[in-house]
Amino acid sequence: MNVTTPAPTLVLGARGKTGRRVVARLHDLRLPVRAASRSAPTRFDWDAPGTWGPALERAGAVYLVPPTEHLDASPVEDFVSQAVKAGVRRLVLLSGRGADHAGEPPVERAVRESGIPWTILRPSWFAQNFSEDRFLEPIQAGELALPAGEGREAFVDTDDVADVAVAALTRDGHAGEVYELSGPEPLSFRAAVSLIAEATGRRIGYRHVNAGEYAAAQAALGTPAEMAALLAGLLEGIGHGSGDYVSDGVHRALGRAPRAFDDYVKATAAAGGWPEPPIRHRV
Repeated sequence: MNVTTPAPTLVLGARGKTGRRVVARLHDLRLPVRAASRSAPTRFDWDAPGTWGPALERAGAVYLVPPTEHLDASPVEDFVSQAVKAGVRRLVLLSGRGADHAGEPPVERAVRESGIPWTILRPSWFAQNFSEDRFLEPIQAGELALPAGEGREAFVDTDDVADVAVAALTRDGHAGEVYELSGPEPLSFRAAVSLIAEATGRRIGYRHVNAGEYAAAQAALGTPAEMAALLAGLLEGIGHGSGDYVSDGVHRALGRAPRAFDDYVKATAAAGGWPEPPIRHRV
């Protein structure tokens, strides 16, 4: 008797904040998964199209995570076309909440026009940016300085994003859906930092800086100038109210409420997140 092995799901950005969680969930479901990134066993590089074909071989679905530098570039369109030709039957795209404010993003258009079932995820800023990304080091140092003023953002937990992604990749009923994903309430960065300080028992502050100062500081740390300017602009937009609303995508996709930022903070602190940096003694 011949046994048909289910086609694997290709997960791009498999070592990123959402990608690695999607991979873990697919493993837990005992579903075949192909984890791909520049440094994963399945190598995938947006700037090396020769890596696309092997990654796509026999894949039935793709979790598509475009890097920021290709949000408005043709490589994503070329990849989607190649994926369809390779026999991929489902696409789930990680986009961003509010991505359509200036018109339909090219990456979303490429997915919509692919001719196969698709789902688009538009998450707000990740809660895990505070513990796994560029906010971590300044928080550990005792102060987060951003050009966001007292603006609020409904930070979404990446576990919720991964849960929605896996549902869209593996279950029926999500084709053609655009899920805007957020946490259950908007919070200012000052309030978010205060919750982290309370959970860790540490003194951690928040300070507003202007966008130019922030971009220059990021560039000095090695962030490419274009990316530094983009981040500064997005954070400045939060200061002007761009993220001060709640989206219903988690509930629509999963039938439950999104995880609260405070729950994320307590769980992360209990697991040893945000340790105080060691004191360096002069010799």
